[in-house]
Parts: sequence; C-alpha cells; structure tokens
Amino acid sequence: MKHRFCCIFIITLLTWSILFSTSVSAEDSGSVHHYASALMEAESGTLLDGRDSDVRLPVGSLTKLMTVYLTAEAVETGRFTLDTELSAPPSAQEQSGAVIWLVSGEQMSVQDLLKGVIIGNANDAAVTLALQIAGSVSEFVGEMNAAAFSLGMKNTRFTDCTGRSDENISTAHEIALLCRALLDYEWLTPIFTTWREFLRDGKTELVSENTLTRTYEGILGLKAGHGDASGYTLAAAAERNGMRCITVILGCDDESERFTYGKNLLAHGFSDFYVTTPSFSTEFLRPVTVAHGMSQSVNIRTDALLSIAAPLGAELTSIVVLPEYTE
Repeated sequence: MKHRFCCIFIITLLTWSILFSTSVSAEDSGSVHHYASALMEAESGTLLDGRDSDVRLPVGSLTKLMTVYLTAEAVETGRFTLDTELSAPPSAQEQSGAVIWLVSGEQMSVQDLLKGVIIGNANDAAVTLALQIAGSVSEFVGEMNAAAFSLGMKNTRFTDCTGRSDENISTAHEIALLCRALLDYEWLTPIFTTWREFLRDGKTELVSENTLTRTYEGILGLKAGHGDASGYTLAAAAERNGMRCITVILGCDDESERFTYGKNLLAHGFSDFYVTTPSFSTEFLRPVTVAHGMSQSVNIRTDALLSIAAPLGAELTSIVVLPEYTE
C-alpha cells in the first residue's frame, strides 16, 4: 500500500498601520555609545527589534550562559542532582579573574557551583563544572559548540567555558536564543534573579553584576558581564502580563548605559507587542483527492497553531492552502 502524505499550509498575514514608529528603543535616546542589541519574544522566539543583532562580536563572560545550559541539561538527564558534591580539579585553583577561591579537591554542590558561575561570574566554578561534565575542558568546549549549533546559533563559536578568551564570538540575536532555551529550566530562575548570595556558610559573598535583579519588575535573570574585548554586556529576561521578553546588549562602552538600553528594549516589547495564537475555521477543510490510490479521497486535520508575537494594532488573517491532490 502506498503511504499518502498531505501537506496543509496555514499562512498568517499581519497588517499594521504603524511600522515600529512607536519604538522606544535605545537608539532613540540620543546616546552616541556603540553597541549591538536584540529584543526577542520568548514564547515564539520572534526577533522584535534590534541593532546590529546579527553582527558577530566577542561575548566575554556571557559565554558562561552556555556552561550553565550544559550543566542544566546534565541535571535534567539525571547525571547530577543540584545536591551532588563535585570535586574541584587542580586547574580550578589556577584560575584568575573572578573566582570563588576553590582549592584542588574541595567539594561543592552543583547548586553552589551554579551560584558561583551565575551570580559571582566565577571562572573556577565554571571549570569545575566543565571537567565534571565532559572530562576535559576541550571536550566540554566541543559540547558547547554542538549545543550552540542545535539551538540555531550558527554564527557562534566558543573556545573556552569561562569567556576569558576574546575568541568567544556570537551575536545579540543568538545569545537571545540561548537565553530562551535557559528559560525552560525554571529551577534556574531563583539563581538568575539573585543579586547577593553567600557560600561556605556565609564565608564567601557573591554579588551579581546584573543590577536589574534588584530593581526591574518581573525580572527573570539572566547575566551581565564586561571585558576589554567584549565591552559591557547584558542578557536579561522579564515577564509582564503573561508575556516574556529577552534583551541582549553586546559591545557597549558604558557600564550603566547597557542597563538603560536593555530596559528601553524590554519596555518596547511589553508596550508595543502582544502574543496571540492565530485561529481559522475548520469548515474550510475538505477531503483531498488521492491520485492513483486505493481511496478516492482522504480527510485531513490540523495540529494546533503556534503562537506568534504581533505589534499592537496588527490585523491577523489566516489563509488555508490545500493541495489539489495527493498520492
């Protein structure tokens, strides 16, 4: 018997009279600071706005978001629990820059190591997680790049797990894709949204560079960073009225302005867009003729339509396109 396949296309057309003219993006603030940005609606992954969002730039410590992502996958697949104690390797003690002063052989839980990476930007915690997950940093970097490719981050290249190398390259758009994937791990949100934390029974203090965790309504995290090559960076997500938006700022040359740009873009997303699921009437679905088949026709059905992000004031029209026949 021949297998019969029938493709149904449902096209949603959006029409709006004002095409981003109400944007309050950071570009309109009169600032002369250089930066790249992206604004994404999280549910659909729609890129709503941005500036040089597909330009490849050094991402610095935002690299650690991929280290966190692979750790979250290891937890989800049961390799570790958040309470699993991991042993710090000798290479962790050799790390410089931001650290939590791990010594070789020291035991620390996966949860506390994640706190060290996310809140404290700790390079030694990142290396410890990488080695425990993949056996070596080089193997872990390979997994980082494979995961990036699977997430659609085709212009991204990682060379270490900490972001200290200037060769960790991505785009604002693709870092937003990574943030979108991280939001699926809701158990990470309490860490991503913590501004100040303590490890080792209060002996080690962590303070997040992402000050939005203290002040921004509906904040979901994620991370801020800085470096000589990357400039000041920000990856932030927030939720209001059931809508989640992600903003990424790369290459900013001002420490505080990155937060201004990010907040302006989030405000733009929440005030000028909405999320909706297109609909259509099934009365337009008719049997499709089968050519050279055992039956003269086949009935058809559709799966649920995906949600989309649309500008306020947009008119949505769904069109069902059926083939004349199938085989």
